[in-house]
This record gives sequence, C-alpha cells and structure tokens, in this order.
Amino acid sequence: MPVNEALSQYSDWSYTTAVAVYVLAMVFFLIEQAFGRKGRGAAERTRTRQLVGAAVSPGGSSKAAADDAFEVLPDEPEPPRGPRSRAERFGRMGVALTVLAVLFHLAALVLRGLATSRVPWGNMYEYIMVVCLIAVVAWLAVLRKSPVRHLSAFVLLPVVILMFIGGTMLYAVAAPLQPALQSYWLVIHVAAAAASSGVFLIPGVASMLYLVRSRHENNPAKFARFGPRLPSLDVLDRVAYRTTVFAFPVFTFGVICGAVWAEAAWGRFWGWDPKEIVAFVAWVVYAAYLHSRATAGWRGTRAATINVVGFAVTVFNLFFVNLVTAGLHSYAGVG
Repeated sequence: MPVNEALSQYSDWSYTTAVAVYVLAMVFFLIEQAFGRKGRGAAERTRTRQLVGAAVSPGGSSKAAADDAFEVLPDEPEPPRGPRSRAERFGRMGVALTVLAVLFHLAALVLRGLATSRVPWGNMYEYIMVVCLIAVVAWLAVLRKSPVRHLSAFVLLPVVILMFIGGTMLYAVAAPLQPALQSYWLVIHVAAAAASSGVFLIPGVASMLYLVRSRHENNPAKFARFGPRLPSLDVLDRVAYRTTVFAFPVFTFGVICGAVWAEAAWGRFWGWDPKEIVAFVAWVVYAAYLHSRATAGWRGTRAATINVVGFAVTVFNLFFVNLVTAGLHSYAGVG
C-alpha cells in the first residue's frame, strides 16, 4: 500500500515535540533534584550515629545521651517548607510534562503505523521509538508505587539520548516492510522484545545508581554532597528487582517466539547468528541475577553489578549487533 506522506510528516513532528518535552521535563526534575530537601532517612541515621558515639564516649553520661536522643530525634524542627514546596512543585510539573510527552510519543507511533498501514516497528528508528515509549510508561507506573520521583532525570536521560540518536542517525523514511519481515511473527516477537528492552532500562538505571550510592556511602565527604539525594539502597534494590521480575518473562517469551519464527523462515530454531547469541547471553545474565537474588540472597553490590551487565548486553545487542555485525537479523533500515 502507498505511504501517506501527510501522516508520516505529522508523526515526525510529534516525535520531535516529544523529545523536546522530555528534555523540558528532565530540566524540571533536575531542579527538584538540586533544590529539594535531602533524604530525611540519611540525616536521621547520621544524627543517630552521632548520639550513639556521644553515649559511649569517655566521660559522657549514658543517661544524658539517652535523654538527648529522646528529645532531639522526634522533636527536631522541620526545615522551612517554602523552598521545599517550590522544588516539589517543579517535580510534579515534571511528571505532568512527562505524561504530555508520552502522549506526543504515542501519537508519533500511531501516526507512523497509520501512514505505512503496518505495525510501526519495522526498522531501528521505529524500534527505538517503541522501546523508549515502553520505558517511560513503565517509569510512570513505578512512580505510582515508589517514592523515587527525583530519579526521573536519570531515567529520562538515556531515553532522550536514544530518541535523539534514533531521530537523527537512525531515522528511516516511512516505507512498507521488507519482504523478510512481512510475517505475523513481527507483531509478536518484536513487540515482546521491545517491551522487555524498554522495561529493562528501569532496573539498569536503578542498579547503576545503587552502585553509585553504595560507593559514596563509604566516602562520607562525597556522600554528604550527593548520596542523600538518592533513595536508600533498599528502595533502589527493590525497584531494580521488581521491574526485572516483570520484564524477564516477557523477554523469555520474545526469545522463544524468535526461535519459532526462525524455524518457520530459515528451517532451524538456532543458527549461531550474532543476534541470537547476544540475546541468549542477555537472557542468561538476567536469569543469573534473578536466581542469585532469590536463592543465594544476593541483594547488594554483586546483584546490582549483574543487573548492570545485563543492561549493557541489551544495549550492545541493540546497537552493535544491529549496526556493525552482519547476520540474518540485519534489518536496521539505516543507510
């Protein structure tokens, strides 16, 4: 079918607008990050350590220290609410802008599909568009469950970078699908791969921030400047684990569908194609993360490191395998 050039143009405009609004939302989140109140839990832990040290110091009275702890911890006056409220308003406006950007983002995807009369994930440009949309929608869902709004800038940063790369270096003019992709398996397999890759961005960012905070906690000077702006290690670990648990079955389903499609198209389930190998490596890494965390109790730096490795393999699979190596999955639609 012929391509509707008008709808394709509207799709491109919506895509560009979505990127611009994401950048503006990221700026608002950074303002909240910079001027919002530091984490209260970190301050309370620091105060507790100081009081305990005073209680056991030579010549000090344990009873007096206990009385001080009873009086200071619960009755500490709240900091002025003016600056904090303004920072929080910027954060809430950032969420509103993110929702607006998602609407433009979704419009760009739908218009692309209507313009080409097919599913809008037939090349790298469209695939990245879907991955980023899923990532932001997943993050908005996380925001409803966890108090991690001030981390939104860290999530939007890779989204903006990916969309910039997709809209410039990987942009492809709207066109019908290549003959090799004209299969109903494209709808199932690629949709599952894009959905899982988008959700995997969330635990990737959370685990990287876990490693950053964990390292800074061992350096009091750095932690005092940066660490309290991040959620606790427990929150970061929980966000990373729960999103990985959600994405991994979808990723597994996508890998299985890819094998079935390969058998139907090429007469074999597995052919040692670079895309297949790296996808399997990513699957093994994420399976190792979930298994080690569930059975061996790895909830610290080791688990976060494994999750970051899995995310790195996913990014490697997205760019290097599609754009550099030659294989049966070379459908980037670039150049």
